[in-house]
Amino acid sequence: MRGTQFAEFSAFVAVAEHRSFTKAAAELGVSTSSLSQTIRALEERVGVRLLNRTTRSVAPTEAGERLFAQLQPTFAGFETAVESINAFREKPMGTLRLMMTRPTAFGVTDPILAPFLAAYPDIAVDVVVDDGHVDLVSGRFDAGLTIGERIERDMIAVRLVEGVHITCVASPAYLEQRGTPETPKDLREHECIRVRSQWDGVVHPWHFRQNGQTFDVVTSGRLLVNDMYLALRAAAAGIGIAYLPRNTASPFIANRRLVSVLENWCPVLSGVYIYYPSRRQIPAPLQAFIDFARKAAAGQTA
Repeated sequence: MRGTQFAEFSAFVAVAEHRSFTKAAAELGVSTSSLSQTIRALEERVGVRLLNRTTRSVAPTEAGERLFAQLQPTFAGFETAVESINAFREKPMGTLRLMMTRPTAFGVTDPILAPFLAAYPDIAVDVVVDDGHVDLVSGRFDAGLTIGERIERDMIAVRLVEGVHITCVASPAYLEQRGTPETPKDLREHECIRVRSQWDGVVHPWHFRQNGQTFDVVTSGRLLVNDMYLALRAAAAGIGIAYLPRNTASPFIANRRLVSVLENWCPVLSGVYIYYPSRRQIPAPLQAFIDFARKAAAGQTA
């Protein structure tokens, strides 16, 4: 196979997997226009349309599906073959693709990611931050980082941080005007800043605990957002009470823009995990990251 043909087939496999020129171009490190030209050249060479394109979506044609089914295992085999020689290197090398939720990404950048890159100069890390429900396999990610409650049961999960503490926060001005809730039931009399989960699109009730028992409170409020950082800033602006991970709100609490309330009632989630699909051989860059992250995160709580 000539180099041009290999590049064309590689480009086609990436687009077919991601169903997106933008995501495929980012993975391959080329521009979207260049990738589009490569696909057009391939279609002209084989004389068959391989992808149906609209302004919003990309999907393989019937011929494209058949070609993808033949090519995808081959390219996966190339990656496995290259990975197999990592055992002969003094230090692993390659690209590690990670998917992280936003709170996790901010929490690992300083204590884990920066020193990891310094320790492993031959490993490149490609991080995608997404709070939605991302499939690691179809997205060609090596692993993901998130709280344990979001991890599918068919994944292998390794805990990095023991617990994620949740807190309710409001601005001093809001509490002065509306009063401080003494129990979670008091929240029904307050403006609660609700967050629609990007994971499943649901506005979840707020979870609390008492004497080892957990219970839910369905909150109400005039502001509904789909981003916890927007909820954080809305709370600091005095709009209402927000329900957030403590490490997310900590800088605002430290500078007294926010006050933590209902601390004795707020739960602790299972912790932050790195998770990945079950496989016989873990890529060397991923194994190096897991080992490094576990040591760096030892004893930390969120």
